[in-house]
Amino acid sequence: MKCHVKKGDEVVVLAGREKGKRGKIIAVFPGKQRAIVEGLQLIKRHTRKSQQHPQGAIVEREGTIHLSNLKKAEPEAQKAAE
Repeated sequence: MKCHVKKGDEVVVLAGREKGKRGKIIAVFPGKQRAIVEGLQLIKRHTRKSQQHPQGAIVEREGTIHLSNLKKAEPEAQKAAE
């Protein structure tokens, strides 16, 4: 599948809980039509006990957002000129 965004692009979220927020794409999953955006759609993940977390932990990390809810952000320089 072809995507309109790629890893490293600056995007704006068009719909959902994170509407209007901007972020940089960390990863794209074209088969699932989803992407992970830095700092957005945070989810809490419960982890097992390990050497890093002897008591176990609740870790916050980014979840995926559907590609239809993302739009490439215009650079700030172009926005200011208009």
